[in-house]
Amino acid sequence: MVNYSSLILDKTFGALADPTRRAIIQRLATGEYSVTELAKPFEMSLPAISKHVRILEKAGIMVRRKTGRTFRCRLQPRPLEDATQWVEQHRQFWEKQLDSLAAFLAETKPNEEIKEKKHESD
Repeated sequence: MVNYSSLILDKTFGALADPTRRAIIQRLATGEYSVTELAKPFEMSLPAISKHVRILEKAGIMVRRKTGRTFRCRLQPRPLEDATQWVEQHRQFWEKQLDSLAAFLAETKPNEEIKEKKHESD
C-alpha cells in the first residue's frame, strides 16, 4: 500500500467535508475563476467565500494567483487524486475481506443445515 502523508490526507478530507468547498471544487473543475466569480452562486459574503478558498489552498487543492487586483483560482488535482487512490486501495481491501467472509459463510451454511437436520431427527 502506498504511504500517504497523514497530514496531507487530513487536510484534503477536511476540505472535502464542507459542501460549499465541494461546490467550489466542482466549479474550478470547469476552469479558472476569480474569488468574486466563485462567490456568485452562494448566498454568503465575500469574506466567507475567501475563508473557504484559503482552506482549499492550504489543502493544496487549488492555487491562487494575483492578476492586478484580482485573485484567480484554479484547481490543483493532485491532492484529490491521492485521496481517490487512498479510498480505492481501502475499498479493494474491504471487498477482499467481504468476499472471503461470503465464501466462508457459503462453505459453513451447508454444514449447519446438516447439523440442524440431524438435531431435528433426534
